[in-house]
Amino acid sequence: MLRVRAHLLDSLRGSVTVVDEVTGFRYFDARDLLGFVDGTANPTGLDLPASALVGDEDAEFAGGSYVVVQKYLHDLGAWAETPTHLQEEIIGRTKIDNIEIDDDDKPRKSHKSLATIEDDAGNEYDILRDNMPFGRPGQKEFGTYFIGYTRYLWVIEKMLQRMYVGEPPGAYDRLLDFSTPHTGTTFFAPTRPMLQKLADGAQG
Repeated sequence: MLRVRAHLLDSLRGSVTVVDEVTGFRYFDARDLLGFVDGTANPTGLDLPASALVGDEDAEFAGGSYVVVQKYLHDLGAWAETPTHLQEEIIGRTKIDNIEIDDDDKPRKSHKSLATIEDDAGNEYDILRDNMPFGRPGQKEFGTYFIGYTRYLWVIEKMLQRMYVGEPPGAYDRLLDFSTPHTGTTFFAPTRPMLQKLADGAQG
């Protein structure tokens, strides 16, 4: 991977500037540094492309994907001082066996509930998460690099609105009391034919 990154940067020399670099890793049992399994609700099988890839509704961009990335830093000290049952209420899953906790009747929703997006007809929309934990102990920097792929950009936008504003407004995601975003960017990942078309146009 290091060689691939070096080759990529060498190819783009003079065109891009590196402003931040994060090296993630896979953690025990697909967990994040908060100790919970991450990405449990990811779509699988035929649901995966249906959730992550643009379809015929936007033919010019079909096959591509909207990618949202955010670098979150965790206050692991404060999190460690939080009792496990409160951690589980905040996340919306049990910590050891990763079982969903029903909080539909509670006024303060969990991260799991706030990140579950439905339209007015009750249809649920998934995204593909490829989050990576990271850490630099010497700098006391520990966090999660959120990477979300989505067919519809509005799905992640609504997810973030529910997390930061709250549902209802004011009842924001309590995970944000321990995790602070330091970067956030939206990209569009095109298909190879689309990239080739852009390259051909630039050369012409």
